[in-house]
Amino acid sequence: MMMRSPVVFLTALLMAASGAAQSSNPGSVKSAAEGPLPGGQSTQAQPHEDVQAPSNNSPGSPANDSPDHLTSGPPAPRSARSNSSPDATNVPQAPSQPKTELLDTSATSGALATDGHDPILDPPPFPKGLTTLVGGVISNVDRIRNHLTVAVFGGGHWIVYFDERTHIFRNGAEATPLALKKGERVYVDTMLDNNKHDIFARNIRVGIVTLPADADGQITEVDTKNSQITFRDNINSANVRFSVDRNTLISHGSTPVPFENVRAGSLVHVRFAPDRPNRGLAREIAILAVPGAVFTFVGPITFLDTHRGVLAIRNASDGKTYDIHFVPAQTAELLRLAVGAEVQVVAAFDTTWYSAQQVTVTRMAGATTK
Repeated sequence: MMMRSPVVFLTALLMAASGAAQSSNPGSVKSAAEGPLPGGQSTQAQPHEDVQAPSNNSPGSPANDSPDHLTSGPPAPRSARSNSSPDATNVPQAPSQPKTELLDTSATSGALATDGHDPILDPPPFPKGLTTLVGGVISNVDRIRNHLTVAVFGGGHWIVYFDERTHIFRNGAEATPLALKKGERVYVDTMLDNNKHDIFARNIRVGIVTLPADADGQITEVDTKNSQITFRDNINSANVRFSVDRNTLISHGSTPVPFENVRAGSLVHVRFAPDRPNRGLAREIAILAVPGAVFTFVGPITFLDTHRGVLAIRNASDGKTYDIHFVPAQTAELLRLAVGAEVQVVAAFDTTWYSAQQVTVTRMAGATTK
């Protein structure tokens, strides 16, 4: 009994030493079924290697992510390692930028491509074409539909449209559509709107008092029944018709004459206020020459054509220039005629021109007056 006690003591001592050796290497893990594997390999961990047990994604221990000092070789680039550890929560997000969204412009894209305006917000451009001036009296104004009715001089009624593009003037100052009133005289620059086939007003002028105008010409027709006169204007050779009433002053020189003494072919000076195109009321009619009347002209020659037998003389009495026809073969002082020479001419008016009956040179061209 006493002889076995040393053996038992040694066994207990060896077992204690073995337990101490295992407790000194906590990183090594041995399986209970540890044993030799085929090929002479053992499950025992190799020296200088640490084997960690897999964790269940516990906090502080990310799965499939080991420290760099536990891997063999140099650390991989960060871009390469990012694929092995995709953690979206740790990737920084780019700052958001302002974004402009375009609305649907299909409703206006066609108009923008053709005339360059927005049909919803912008007024259309002015119609293309010629502008026609028309005058008349306003017979109706519709400010809801933006149009007015004009009783045009010469007959007829026009419906003229206007909008914010139209310039409205009253006595020369720009005004609003409130200045358009029924019964007022109006002059409109009109254009044809090809899209709507309407008459559009570019400019509207109201409150205009027409001043009397002057015209010179030759009477071509006298209508005593309707008290009207037609004469050919000297400026544009157009026939213009005027009316005559009891307030019209008619004179021949300084002598008043009745309307019945006005003859076709007479040269007249008319002062009138035009009320309508190609027609108006004559205020004054001054008869300058009647067919067969003889006149005396005194003054310098301003033009001379001996081939056609025409000379122009600036008459000293009224300061006007008259063309006088003469017959070169019947003119005794033909060789003395020259531009600048002063002459005295007796001529008769024969409804077409003045025909010289006598030509007298009173001062030669270039001569000085003593």
